Amino acid sequence: MKIKKIMVIGAGQMGGGIAQVAAQAGLQVILNDIDMSMIEQRVAFIDKTLTRNVEKGKITAEEQQEILARLVPSTDLQDAADVDFVVEAATENMALKETIFRKLDEVARPDVILATNTSSLPITEIAAVTSRPESVIGMHFMNPVPVMILVEVIRGIATSDQVYAIVEELAVAMGKKPVEVNDYPGFISNRVLMPMINEAIFCVYEGVADPEAVDQVMKLGMNHPMGPLTLADFIGLDTCLAIMEVLYEGFADSKYRPCPLLRKMVKAGWLGKKSGQGFYAY
Repeated sequence: MKIKKIMVIGAGQMGGGIAQVAAQAGLQVILNDIDMSMIEQRVAFIDKTLTRNVEKGKITAEEQQEILARLVPSTDLQDAADVDFVVEAATENMALKETIFRKLDEVARPDVILATNTSSLPITEIAAVTSRPESVIGMHFMNPVPVMILVEVIRGIATSDQVYAIVEELAVAMGKKPVEVNDYPGFISNRVLMPMINEAIFCVYEGVADPEAVDQVMKLGMNHPMGPLTLADFIGLDTCLAIMEVLYEGFADSKYRPCPLLRKMVKAGWLGKKSGQGFYAY
């Protein structure tokens, strides 16, 4: 099946990034969100990003307008009836994702693949609410999507080889490097990354060092481009906590226990860069 038109659900940072790279790859993109103002803000941000690319000589002004013309706003999931592929990038909440996938299963053509950009939730569980579990797959892009080349392509227990091959090809067409992963809590990226971030938070919690020192050690000693606490602020401490909870519940292993300081900061509304305060002030 040739994929020419896709729907991206969620006009946040991840969904907007996916919509941008898809439109840049020549795909027609329906950008769906429950809030039209969110879509308008995201399209304006994409326009601003593309303008910088024009100024740097990466694309022409004509190409910029062609990319923007491929982005169509939508606040109705019924619009999925007219697409060849769907990728959901809504909030990391299982109940919400199940509601979306039930609706998509009703609306989208039987041959349409339903992908989720979840960073940690079980693909198999999401697929189970549909009548097409063999056509449900994880397509976990990295943030920021236009910059980061990796996509984890996650098979649910029922995902077919044909569906995997189509999604792998689509990822390549969008300029990404797909890596095949099986459906386990946190997949690869967050199963490795989040415990490291959690341990860095424990270092602060236990008084081993302040955030600046922890980040400096990892940047200068381990050659990380960004310290783990700066990265946590960038990801969002609420997102970090949610992923740690998935790991803790999924493996029932105390090594994935979220640090109490992480819980406290999230309860205080200190979510990192997006709230203006996390381990650092913004």
